[in-house]
Order: sequence, then structure tokens, then C-alpha cells
Amino acid sequence: MAAIPSNMMPLGTKAPDFNLLDPATGKTLSLDVLKSNVATVIMFICNHCPYVKHVKSELIQLANDYKSKDVVLIAINSNDVANYPEDSPEKMQQEGYPFPYLFDETQAIAKAYQAACTPDFYIFDSELKCVYRGQLDDARPRNDMPVNGKDIRAALDAIIAGKPVDSNQIPSIGCSIKWKM
Repeated sequence: MAAIPSNMMPLGTKAPDFNLLDPATGKTLSLDVLKSNVATVIMFICNHCPYVKHVKSELIQLANDYKSKDVVLIAINSNDVANYPEDSPEKMQQEGYPFPYLFDETQAIAKAYQAACTPDFYIFDSELKCVYRGQLDDARPRNDMPVNGKDIRAALDAIIAGKPVDSNQIPSIGCSIKWKM
């Protein structure tokens, strides 16, 4: 389990659009349809990564806590499912997330977002400009830090309050995206 940091997309970057399969519904969904007028959280995750498994309950809690505040969470799985079948669209349906969990079969969207690891987090404002990219919080599978989403929550709370998001942001750390060869 090698720890890979996120690439840290430049702040202010416009969110790349996408049209991706939602395995749970069989529909293709776009950023334009899913986005929020307040804040849109886009995260690259997968089923098998121990870093993602470690924070799964907090991702669900975040979605539930911020839904009433018009914050949208969108998860994207870009892993090579030929070599990592546990990340297949069929298995994605079993994860039970309360937000869209989309499949990036070509890996083009992960590349457009400069995603490097799972989990990798991005927050976009009402104009879909990147205001946060980095870690969920300080928790890692073996460091005994609480999983509380403090970094993402601080950024979302600032956006909701109409305040600037602190630009001092710590990269996320996780398993590498499993790129196709």
C-alpha cells in the first residue's frame, strides 16, 4: 500500500465537464446536470483502496450533513477494472453511497482533473472554479487520527458563509489510481 499524494490542481481552475456512467441507474450523468449552485465536491475513489475504506463512513456523513445546504458530492472511479475487478461498475453498485458514484472507463476525466490517488478531493464554487483540492482530514489507515472530514468541512463552511477558502491546503494521500497500460 504505497501512499501517493494528490497533484494539487491550481486553485481557480474551471472544473472539467464530464458525461459518465452511473452504474446504480445505468444512466449517463454530466457535471452540468449534477452541479450545485453553492459548492460541488468531486472525489476520485474506488472500492478496494484501504484509504477510501478508512474514510467511507465520513464520506456518507458529509453527504448527509451538507445536502440541506445545497452542497453536491460526486464520486468518480477511474481505476483499470481489467486488473482490479473489485472496482468494476457491478461492484460499485454495492457500495451504497448517498451520492452519484460514476465510472470513468476511459480514465480521461481523472486525467482532466489531474487526479493521482484515491481518495482525491476537489471542491468547486458556484462558478465551478476550484477553491479546494486536498485531504479530507489528517486520518490515515494506521495513524490513529480521527476521521472527521475537518479540512473538507472547513472549506465547505467557508463557501456557505460567503468567506474565502483558506489557500493553505494539504494534499490528499492514498492509493495510486490504477492506470491502464
